[in-house]
Amino acid sequence: MGLTGTALAIDAGNSKTDVALVTTDGRLLGTARGGPFQPQAVGADRAVDVLAPLIAAVLAQAGTASPVGHLAAYLANADLAAEEAALTAEISGRGWAHSVTVANDTFALLRAGLPDDGTRTGVAVVCGAGINCAGLGPDGATARFPAVGRISGDWGGGAYLADEALWHAARAEDGRGEPTALARALPAHFGCATMRELIEALHLRAVPDGRRHELTPVLFGVAAAGDPVARGIVARQAEEVVLLATVALDRLGLLGEPTPVILGGGVLAARHPLLHDRIASLLAERAPKAVPMVVTAPPVLGAALSALDRAGADATAYERVRRAWE
Repeated sequence: MGLTGTALAIDAGNSKTDVALVTTDGRLLGTARGGPFQPQAVGADRAVDVLAPLIAAVLAQAGTASPVGHLAAYLANADLAAEEAALTAEISGRGWAHSVTVANDTFALLRAGLPDDGTRTGVAVVCGAGINCAGLGPDGATARFPAVGRISGDWGGGAYLADEALWHAARAEDGRGEPTALARALPAHFGCATMRELIEALHLRAVPDGRRHELTPVLFGVAAAGDPVARGIVARQAEEVVLLATVALDRLGLLGEPTPVILGGGVLAARHPLLHDRIASLLAERAPKAVPMVVTAPPVLGAALSALDRAGADATAYERVRRAWE
């Protein structure tokens, strides 16, 4: 039998999955990291299979077995109510815990950035491989977006930025678009002489699709050097981040209240000066009482904190679990 007073905390993202075992007094008993969590591509059952060896690993580190008391899973691609229900049923059926909660992974970032005492209201924007926003308001109200890609109005995230940079670079080289240093910098990153050569390499998979994300830092480097096209892409990303945040604040009736706006994910956690400063400037203009804060701790911390919330933990437990990651 599993140990009483323990919980599994899970943050499963588009690029990696983190699992931790914590006690309700805030001790960290084990951690494990695995690959991407993609139920939209492989189905709920095969996606949840990714969690099995990670859960086994953290239980082994603690010298215990399932079921634990509770499992808090914050999952990428759990964007719709139907997806959350399917994933909850699949995880519950594995017998890993006596009780299970499932939510979108943006809520883990939000919880990681909010205080452990007092009213927990705020908005989080995650910009990593993709982009999403979630908010908590008074009386448990939530603000969410479908966040399933272009068909739900999304713009941005690391993968999107890389493709946008490629689009502008290709058109610059063949004459359809404005000249930009991206046309030289992007192919050079992969050892190609021209965009035409890089396009062929990407199309024929000589450069795997999984490496496209490497172009996002290149884009920011070109923008920092002053290239107008690259700077325009970065400015558009800042606009989208602030738009998500202000719409969520407005929906929750918090636009005129001092409210944390938590920023996270690889693109925002990097604090690229052009992007970060533009976000701060736009927020100050459109939501002057918002309090922006970048969270660099892994979102699995938010999952662990939510497990402590459920257990009614004391202040010492919260301090202990935060120290484990921060």
